[in-house]
Amino acid sequence: MIRGALLIALAALLWATTGIIAKFLFTETEMQATTLAFLRLAVALPFFWILMRREQRQLRATGGSAPGSSLRQLGLKALAPLAALGLFQAIYQGSYLLAVDLTGAGIATLIALCLPPVLVAILAAPLLGEKPGLLTILALITAVIGTGMLVLSDMDTSGTLRLAGILMALLAALVYTGFTLTSRYSSTGTPVFTTAFMCFFTAAILLLPVVLITDGFEGIEDFELRHWLMVVVIGIVPTCIGYVSFFAGMKTTPATLSSIIVTLEPLFVALLAWVFLEEVLGPVGIAGAFILTAAVIVASRYGAQPSGAARKGGAP
Repeated sequence: MIRGALLIALAALLWATTGIIAKFLFTETEMQATTLAFLRLAVALPFFWILMRREQRQLRATGGSAPGSSLRQLGLKALAPLAALGLFQAIYQGSYLLAVDLTGAGIATLIALCLPPVLVAILAAPLLGEKPGLLTILALITAVIGTGMLVLSDMDTSGTLRLAGILMALLAALVYTGFTLTSRYSSTGTPVFTTAFMCFFTAAILLLPVVLITDGFEGIEDFELRHWLMVVVIGIVPTCIGYVSFFAGMKTTPATLSSIIVTLEPLFVALLAWVFLEEVLGPVGIAGAFILTAAVIVASRYGAQPSGAARKGGAP
């Protein structure tokens, strides 16, 4: 179990590098957030294709009959939730990276990733015909307070209310909530990497026309080698290696423990942003970050999240 927990912690650390590298790219180039989101998925897709094909061969070798042991077996019942996940993923990628560009990697990630588990814990209860528990409601109130403290801290350190970036981070949080709920309660039974590939493929297809319409590829031919290396790193390290590490760790780690370990990601981002980007939260922001993280841990502990659902079809 210790090895599994360490693998999940490693995945959280790798995922945390996304916002940091993206901020460097946005600072040094004119790359649009939607363009980076598309390129990230385009780089990752071949890797997930290989993982999906390997997964399908293993299922056939063991006589598995789950939907998705072959793409030709996917019917409308399986494809509809996958298409919805792809739509959520496309909107999330664009809004999250735009929030990083308009504010900072730390505050954007804290809002975009810490609010969804609490919102899921609240919304999941009525979906199951139950009422949210008192601790879940208190976690939501605490999360709102923590988010407010982060916004106040950002205003203090930046000297202005970066409203557009905050709203994009909130949009990312809402979209990721929908993504998680769809992933959790879809009954397709589609294998993990088949789900991930179809989700990323759909998201890339949806992002491409947006990039073309907004002239998102304009000027990228002038990028230096290190800028392209940053794009490749975002596509491979947090997206591919991060997911493999996470799913490997999930095999031996209880769902509740894994959901708590994953909450390290926003804190890793805040720490990396402080070290590499000189982003300072300030005392109020640091307190808000810990309050928000505490709310996530409570929601994860008492919201009865099933194993790996939130990450099945993709993640930040």
